[in-house]
Amino acid sequence: MNMKAITIWQPWGSAIAIEAKGYETRGWATSYRGPIAIHAAKRPYMNIIKTLPADTQRLLQQLLNYEGEALPTGAVICTAELVNVWHIVYNPGTDVDVAKNIPIGAESLSKDKHAPDFHDYIVPTAQEMALGDWTPGRYAWELRNIKLLPEPIPAKGQQGLWNWEPPEEVLA
Repeated sequence: MNMKAITIWQPWGSAIAIEAKGYETRGWATSYRGPIAIHAAKRPYMNIIKTLPADTQRLLQQLLNYEGEALPTGAVICTAELVNVWHIVYNPGTDVDVAKNIPIGAESLSKDKHAPDFHDYIVPTAQEMALGDWTPGRYAWELRNIKLLPEPIPAKGQQGLWNWEPPEEVLA
């Protein structure tokens, strides 16, 4: 049975796997909701980390406690459930008194006024802001029920959402 998967550069993939990052920010939305495998890209990541602000580098080191190229790459490292996709905006929400005090947030994409999340919005924590690109116009994919795999499972990643054939023990 196939599972949807997404390839994410390190160290962001591992931040999701340890539940330090609950939103994956992307430049595109998806209508897919359901189980999703998080694949850590094979790309070397230390040069990426070196370009990040010093505060973010310290946060990642504290959260992940990595040395050199120690984070897994080229493998599925956890599974999660994609429960919602939010549109990142300035001053989210419909309550002006609340919205004027929120510099960045994300609004529900739901157009159905009967949907439970119609007109809902979220406000990212400082940690989420540090671990994602919350530029207005992008999207925040909300991940829940994150489960770290006991061992990374080697797999070739792809761009966009792709189908992954997990071993039976992952589906259990």
